[in-house]
Amino acid sequence: MATDKVAYWINIADYDLGTAEDLYKSRRWLYVAFMCHQVIEKTLKAYWSATREDDPPFIHHLSNLAIRCGLYEQMSEAQHEFIAMLMPMNIEARYPEYKQKLASSLNGQVCHDIIKETKALQTWIKNKLSEL
Repeated sequence: MATDKVAYWINIADYDLGTAEDLYKSRRWLYVAFMCHQVIEKTLKAYWSATREDDPPFIHHLSNLAIRCGLYEQMSEAQHEFIAMLMPMNIEARYPEYKQKLASSLNGQVCHDIIKETKALQTWIKNKLSEL
């Protein structure tokens, strides 16, 4: 296990979770969801680094990452649904009209739930890491 790489990914995922919580306080809903996507992506990459010799791929597709690192088949249907819901929240290179459409689907309650589910899934993945 490449513990330095695992720690790197976990540290930045934890930082991103704190950022999501700060953005929630300022009601920046679209960026709350984006940061939650980042938390799960980076936590999956930590698991990848713990279980594989190669570096995680430069992809943002959560289901693909989970499948390729061997976690997807261990996830519940609710976890599958959650990562599918998070997928469009990777907004880095999206056009403004796409971002606006996503933003209109988000509000305080939705983002509260996204943060809660993000924390739960991140904890689940970290627990899987501790079992290695």
